[in-house]
Amino acid sequence: MADTGGTGPGRSLPSLVVLAVTAAVLLGAACWHLATLFLAVTPDNPVRSRYAHLINGHVYPEFTQGWQLFAPEPLHENVVVEARVRTDRNSEKPRAGHWVNLTTQDVAAIRHNPVPSHAHQNMLRLAWDFYQNSHSRRNAPIGVRGILFGEYVKRIALQRIEGRRGGLDGERVVAVQVRVTARPVAPPRWSDRASSASVQSARHRTLPWWSVKDQDRRGL
Repeated sequence: MADTGGTGPGRSLPSLVVLAVTAAVLLGAACWHLATLFLAVTPDNPVRSRYAHLINGHVYPEFTQGWQLFAPEPLHENVVVEARVRTDRNSEKPRAGHWVNLTTQDVAAIRHNPVPSHAHQNMLRLAWDFYQNSHSRRNAPIGVRGILFGEYVKRIALQRIEGRRGGLDGERVVAVQVRVTARPVAPPRWSDRASSASVQSARHRTLPWWSVKDQDRRGL
């Protein structure tokens, strides 16, 4: 009769190697994730400045840090982001297309969806918030973050419009433009927020044309 009281054969060497490599990769990924989140919220320092592109590329927009989970602040404005592109076919004179409402696309994807994606809920809104907080009223970028967020907004608009099947009829995009309309939301009766915002008219802002190069399409 076979002896069944032992602990059984040990793991083979290849399986131990696979487990060790998997554990090392998971540990490295966890350390990288925690390190980038930590550097994203720390004050300016040499490490953060040197690796700002890598840190921001990993953290934003999926892992944005904030206190909204614990103390959410209702939006005070309804922001509508629209974009259009300038196309060129067979070296003819470039022509501007119609404005495309990007915000309406997100609202349509969220409505009646029990598990809407984070991108549809926040990507466009946060991208514009990052842009206006990192640029002057004349659209001049403020520091490296301003340049980064300007490229971010441009790539989102380019992805949404150029990525539509048949939307451009084979024409090549050479420039993209974004405009935003912000309409204030009236505060509720019980709110102590200044009610003057409810009578303010909508604010419009149209950004200049951004040229589109091959590198702007990379990874879209």
